[in-house]
Amino acid sequence: MNKYILLDRDGTINIEKDYLYKIEDFEYEYGVIEALEIFQKKGYKLAVITNQSGIGRGYYSEEDFLKLTSFVENDLKKKGIIIEKTYYCPHHTDGKGNYKTECECRKPGTLLFEKAVKELDIDTRNTYMLGDKASDLIPADKLGIKPVFLRTGHGREESLKGLDFDFLSFDNILDFAKTL
Repeated sequence: MNKYILLDRDGTINIEKDYLYKIEDFEYEYGVIEALEIFQKKGYKLAVITNQSGIGRGYYSEEDFLKLTSFVENDLKKKGIIIEKTYYCPHHTDGKGNYKTECECRKPGTLLFEKAVKELDIDTRNTYMLGDKASDLIPADKLGIKPVFLRTGHGREESLKGLDFDFLSFDNILDFAKTL
């Protein structure tokens, strides 16, 4: 079994920009590269779990998303950082066509997490999920993955009142990485 750092994308890996899909608009969050290097040096593998409702709402295509994902994964690979896999949900209840659905893959649903655990042979007891929204933390907690809240992206305004489980909280990803 493998220990992982699971990462939300927008507001965690990159600076939050509503419905980001253009390569030229992509910018890493503060400390991301150094943090990902630390995680790998500590023996953690990396994977991304992200909601991408912009696809379902028709703001950009799945092809646009996959193009940006490939760019980011290749850019990180040049820096010696390997993203094992990116899991994404394109659905939304306000979506269009086949994307208009209430699904279990959209966080806080657990389906993408369950898929990742199975496909990547994840040891949930030694894995963390990092994100800037309560919806990133809820499915992690349900599956025994350690939730970590980052006060980046939406995390600057996100209310975590009502969460009935323990989680770690940090100003940014690098602050968390330095505690491992």
